[in-house]
Amino acid sequence: MKRVAWMGLMAAAAFSLPGMAPAQSGPVFKSGKLDERALVEALAPPEPEIRTRSIRVAPGAQSPYAQPRPAAQAASSSGSASLLITFETNSAELTQRSKSMLDVMARALTSDRLAEFGFSVEGHADPRGSSDLNARLSQARADSVVEYLVNQHNIDRARLKPIGKGDSEPVNSTNPAAPENRRVTFRTQVE
Repeated sequence: MKRVAWMGLMAAAAFSLPGMAPAQSGPVFKSGKLDERALVEALAPPEPEIRTRSIRVAPGAQSPYAQPRPAAQAASSSGSASLLITFETNSAELTQRSKSMLDVMARALTSDRLAEFGFSVEGHADPRGSSDLNARLSQARADSVVEYLVNQHNIDRARLKPIGKGDSEPVNSTNPAAPENRRVTFRTQVE
């Protein structure tokens, strides 16, 4: 039985934008601030607590014998991040900016820390069309992201599961037509 640890990836920036709901699934990254190492840290599942007889070692705790971890790795992973791959209204075509962001994502997905995990790729639409149209459009967006990662970066298709979420999960509820509501979210699946 699979236990799924949800880790969103909507591509925008490591802060909440005005009018946006708080990021429920970790940091949100913008294209200009997109960093492969930060993506890996955000998507890597939290380290499990290690127990020995009567000693508990919490994730991120240092053993007196361990080498110090770099600052980027010292913080405990939230197990999630958002990468806002946006689309034009009523389109599933990737923009050049989105492709550049997916190039960084591909490097993160092939890193040693993430190479063993699968990811759901969730397409989203803004609520301006019918629910049926938005469901199809969001599926097409997820499919186009998966196709790009598979064809351009040789990511194993079995690791990526495209899912259309329709318009049910807007990031910016203040402005339903906002570009961040037309996005793709990545979530790490952990067995």
